[in-house]
Amino acid sequence: MLRPLDGSERRGIGAQTYQETKFRVVAIVQEYLEGRFAAGDDSNLDRLRDVISRTTATVLSGAGLALTAAEREQLKVDVFNEIRGLGPLEALLTDTTVDDIIVNGADKVYVEREGVLTRTPVRFRDNSHLMNIVQRIVGPLGRRVDETSPFVDARLPDGSRVNVVIPPVAIDGPSISIRKFKRTPLTGHDLIRLGTMSEAMLEYLGTAVRSRANIMIAGGTGSGKSTLLNVLSSFISPTERLVTIEDAAELQLQQPHVVRLETRMANPDGNGEITARSILRNTLRMRPDRILVGEVRGGEAVEMLQAMTTGHDGSMTTIHANSARDALSRLELLFGFGGLNVDLLTIRRQIASAINVIVHLRRHARGHRRVVEVVEVAGFEENTILLNSIFEEAARSGSAGDFVRSTRRSIYSRPAESPAIGSGD
Repeated sequence: MLRPLDGSERRGIGAQTYQETKFRVVAIVQEYLEGRFAAGDDSNLDRLRDVISRTTATVLSGAGLALTAAEREQLKVDVFNEIRGLGPLEALLTDTTVDDIIVNGADKVYVEREGVLTRTPVRFRDNSHLMNIVQRIVGPLGRRVDETSPFVDARLPDGSRVNVVIPPVAIDGPSISIRKFKRTPLTGHDLIRLGTMSEAMLEYLGTAVRSRANIMIAGGTGSGKSTLLNVLSSFISPTERLVTIEDAAELQLQQPHVVRLETRMANPDGNGEITARSILRNTLRMRPDRILVGEVRGGEAVEMLQAMTTGHDGSMTTIHANSARDALSRLELLFGFGGLNVDLLTIRRQIASAINVIVHLRRHARGHRRVVEVVEVAGFEENTILLNSIFEEAARSGSAGDFVRSTRRSIYSRPAESPAIGSGD
């Protein structure tokens, strides 16, 4: 396969000429196919490839264009992807080195490899071409995207997560973000090899999971929270019944008794929404041994903490936060979203009772994901949450530091400015 695709200068013809040739072949093939093949019919793919091959030869000969044998084959593949695949995105989706694909309009396509985001030469003909690919993505998923419903969050058939935003919200053209599904999930030893954590950290967290500690993984977007949650789940006994709750199913648990549940956004009419909170409430009736919530971000924090203190020890979740202490502050805020008229000290007492370990990850400037802090919640005394730092990253100027054991102790006691949170207003 030629690399890079669709936007580079080739030895035979320039990128612009290549694009024009490709879409000339596509137009002729589509005109020939009209009325001959049913949409989505896979029974005549060999015949389709034959039509593409003959049409490509005719167009190149008529235009007097000279391509190498490899370039001819790549042109046929690109034409096929335009007709039956996702166009320029197809090659990136099959590239095993790509973790994320980000499209910002027709001519700006980025990929993330090993934590580093780079621009690619891949491009679309124009925003209309890009919009056609967007419809091809969301159509088979039973989703709709248009001016009245410009957002779509869904999962591709291969498990990859996709988010789409189109005009008028996306000013510079349709935007696509794809988090690719890893068919072979990373292991704890992979995280050690990549420098995400130390062997001592993994041993401690593995022991915490086996001991049924409730663990909360905190970090920013793309810091590796879901990856770490998946790794920690490998320490759970295969005899336990697990229930996972996610916005888009990403966890790849290896235990035999797993029930995967997924939230659902409202349809364009505002109906049919299924929230993490409603699923979590039902989950408590499903006799789970442990509950794994892909991310706690709203009122479901109430049910999650209650589950952790009422017979579901060893549950785990992730949360967007910039530190372990910030994770506690955010939990307080989310607890308020639950609509309960509870004073702040009661909330803190509940948090201290429910959460045993907080793991904080950070994505460094060069894309490296690191566990920068492992904190034990030591209890609740004198209106404060007691924290014991178990591991932390020793800061080093300009780069990631070493992992060190820590005996630092601290308290979490943000001033309570009001006597109650979550009055239900």
